[in-house]
Amino acid sequence: MRAPADRILFHLKSRGPSETLTLAGELGISRQAALQHLERLAAEGLVTHQDERRGVGRPRRLWSLTDKAQGRFPDAHAQLTVEMLDALRAEFGEAGVERLISRREAATARAYAETMAHQNTLQDRVAALAEIRTAEGYMADWSPDPGGGFLLVENHCPICAAAAACQGFCRAEQAVFEAVLGTGVRIERTDHILAGARRCAYRITASP
Repeated sequence: MRAPADRILFHLKSRGPSETLTLAGELGISRQAALQHLERLAAEGLVTHQDERRGVGRPRRLWSLTDKAQGRFPDAHAQLTVEMLDALRAEFGEAGVERLISRREAATARAYAETMAHQNTLQDRVAALAEIRTAEGYMADWSPDPGGGFLLVENHCPICAAAAACQGFCRAEQAVFEAVLGTGVRIERTDHILAGARRCAYRITASP
């Protein structure tokens, strides 16, 4: 089991800014004990807080991760990947990079489709996709969307540096989802880490 401090960081990464009492409930400890962990994490530069006033009464203190804390979550060999992309672009041009992305996209789609072969409903396929992406480091989860369909959320991007250097990876990611979730499925990206959001999120609906 992860230490309380690691569990706090994981919760803030996957759920976003949270109050002390919420974090205490998540850990099953007292508010005071959670506050002690948070203050130590703040002293290490891993969390920060903002007081938010809503109406009368004391303001709500919301804790969130700092940029330093993001480094505690894996970004798969970020610097090496970016350097290799730069070298590939210099050697073969943008077309070479696109061929690499297309080949990776096709291989990923085949692997996902094989894993999801026995999932018959869209819900089952979305759930299986979230499991696959979590195993790959994306901290993914899914839920029914109140507006209809499903919401797939990725709370972390382990290839963020590569995606920032070449956004073809993001385009390919959505194309893979469309390929493995089946025909007649519409996928809309509603949140994007590279656009400044805390997470990447996709609304998934079946055509009538």
